[in-house]
Amino acid sequence: DEKGLVGAVHRVSEKIFHKALAFYAWSLKICLNHKRLVMLAFVMMVIATGFLVSLVPKGFLPSEDIGQIFGMTEAGQGISFSNMTAHQRALAEIVSADPNVDRYMSSIGAGGPNAAGNTGRIFIVLKPKKDRKLKVDGIIEELRKKTTHIPGIKLYLQNLGSLRIGGQLTKAMYQFSMSSPDMDSLYAASNMIEAKLKKMPNLIDVNSDLQVRNLQVDVEVDREKCSQLGVTMEQVEDALNSAYSARQVSTIYAPEDQYWVIVEVEPRFYRAPSLLNKLYMRTGVGTLVPLSTFAKIKDDVGPLLVNHLGQFPSVTLSFNLKPGISLGQAVEEVKQLVANAGLPPDVTPSFQGNAQIFQQSQNAMGLLLLVSVIVIYIVLGILYESYIHPITILSGLPSAGLGAMLVLYVFKVEFTIYAFLGLILLIGIIKKNAIMIIDFALEAERIENKTPQEAIYAACLTRFRPIIMTTLAAMMGSIPIAVGIGSGSEARQPLGLTVTGGLLVSQIVTLYITPVFYLYLDRLQKFVIKTWHRFVPPRELVQP
Repeated sequence: DEKGLVGAVHRVSEKIFHKALAFYAWSLKICLNHKRLVMLAFVMMVIATGFLVSLVPKGFLPSEDIGQIFGMTEAGQGISFSNMTAHQRALAEIVSADPNVDRYMSSIGAGGPNAAGNTGRIFIVLKPKKDRKLKVDGIIEELRKKTTHIPGIKLYLQNLGSLRIGGQLTKAMYQFSMSSPDMDSLYAASNMIEAKLKKMPNLIDVNSDLQVRNLQVDVEVDREKCSQLGVTMEQVEDALNSAYSARQVSTIYAPEDQYWVIVEVEPRFYRAPSLLNKLYMRTGVGTLVPLSTFAKIKDDVGPLLVNHLGQFPSVTLSFNLKPGISLGQAVEEVKQLVANAGLPPDVTPSFQGNAQIFQQSQNAMGLLLLVSVIVIYIVLGILYESYIHPITILSGLPSAGLGAMLVLYVFKVEFTIYAFLGLILLIGIIKKNAIMIIDFALEAERIENKTPQEAIYAACLTRFRPIIMTTLAAMMGSIPIAVGIGSGSEARQPLGLTVTGGLLVSQIVTLYITPVFYLYLDRLQKFVIKTWHRFVPPRELVQP
């Protein structure tokens, strides 16, 4: 029956626990009798933790598979709207034919994140994970290969994830900007850096928002001739506006819809710049004269747009990372390249968006971890009214860091902001093991008058069960996060791996290191007190 089954499980679990407790009691005696070896192992563990920290790749936000891909397209500067439409449709057909794609939306022209007419957008919604073989990064690689053969247009795909911090929406994920008051110096420097970035083996999709070679037609109006013919500049501007800018002059309202009324020349009259000569103006006496009568029309090149960062002209270079390359590695390589490039002194380089926040977070993470440890030390010092015992409690933190970094390194997972949150969480979980042991040991010394070694030995054996139970409960809760199941699980996985690995290693290590630390620090405390009293004798109590 069920009661019998529960009883059997209870008996088996109790048998396993008592065997584990007996092994722990035996091994703990050995550690307490060889305290120097335990401290040597602790020092080696701290060194190993620092070594693993340098080996584990650094990132900011992990790549998530939320079933969406955002793409930006770019054609040659000066491309016509009809040609851009044809190129965009060719890309869209390839995207729609991919078996992993459920649906997509495609658009072109200036508007939204694009300020130029030679750009477009493709927003892709993927099929559910169970209905496709590849993850989002693999699908991006496949689509990149399929679309490279289309001439005249390039598709830049990126996995935006559920969180994007700062920066602008560019054709690639990570951004590097340069700004300068001197536009000639800025453009020369940006072209040089872009060429160097394209040669870097760890970067892909390197591109620039610098578009200053757009074909354009300059119309130079002779105002004196206009005045002689009775044509005003307002008439000229109005005629050009009506002919070529898709000018909306009215709206027709129907029962179920509304329609814009657009004034423009027939399409056959804006196929070539030379057709501007066929645009006529009405003079003051009512006759029609061609635009070429009082204006010079010549071909030229000019900027499609001029971007600014702050109040200065800027150029933003964006790039993606090759598979297996961490953001930390790429940022360091780009910084080194720019430092050795010899940029002009008036050009200011800086990372933007996620790359910029990553740099700031790397500088702040160590400080935040240090502050959290200091705050815990102060709170524990107030709790125990001691400078020594908080150090004993915090002695297990290096083992947690070792386990966390070891698991991340083995599973080749980047140390991201989520993994750092896991470290902060570990600090709170790990110190409770030591607190349970230290509390019992101090009570045993004060009430039962046991020696420090007897007290800490008894405390470890008595608190063995609750330590194991709480640690296993925390591990069981973090394992599903570490496995990474469901949409966006890639973001949570580093946190789960950090907590699981840290708990697994620290559970084993702190059960032996904490007692040894307790004994050494107890000796240190007594030595300091004895030395202090040698020079400053304690005051005698005066009886009233």
